[in-house]
Amino acid sequence: MKIYGWLILALWLTLIAYWAVAARRSIGGRWIWWREIGLRLGFFALLVQALLVTVADDAAPTAWLYASNSGRLTGLVGLLLCASGIGLAILGRVYLSRNPGVAGSNRGATVLVTSGPYGFVRHPIYGGMLVAMLGSAIGQSVLWLLPLIVYGPYFVRSARHEEALLVEQFPESYPSYMKRTKMLLPFLL
Repeated sequence: MKIYGWLILALWLTLIAYWAVAARRSIGGRWIWWREIGLRLGFFALLVQALLVTVADDAAPTAWLYASNSGRLTGLVGLLLCASGIGLAILGRVYLSRNPGVAGSNRGATVLVTSGPYGFVRHPIYGGMLVAMLGSAIGQSVLWLLPLIVYGPYFVRSARHEEALLVEQFPESYPSYMKRTKMLLPFLL
């Protein structure tokens, strides 16, 4: 695996470690790992990494699906996208955790979080993870398109569902918030 691949792996491990600590802290002592989308995606990412390391280097080094991206430019672009995405997802979680009315999700929220990354995008966690997966596919291997294809539609559907609940909960403020921010990616989408 190239240096960019190892750095991308380190970024995903960072996400998993942070998410595990944040989940335990936000739920208290009762930690239910499978409810935490960040951990589920992180473990899926580790599975992809393990597959890349074991299969690509040993069993099928010339198979195009497992082949690492070898270009420096694609590696750097992918690494930057992955770092930006994971950073956005972690920052989104940090801002949710800081708000006493929100315990890691928008369910039962008493306050609408619109500061930090939420000032630019309504779902920075989902958007950040999508960008991180895309960056991993560009910087490391097309095998990373698998989690992007699996989780992408799920994130969009979940974001729309959450928005419907938030419109009900904040009928005056959330529609105007939707007009001034993007759904998943700052300034884009």
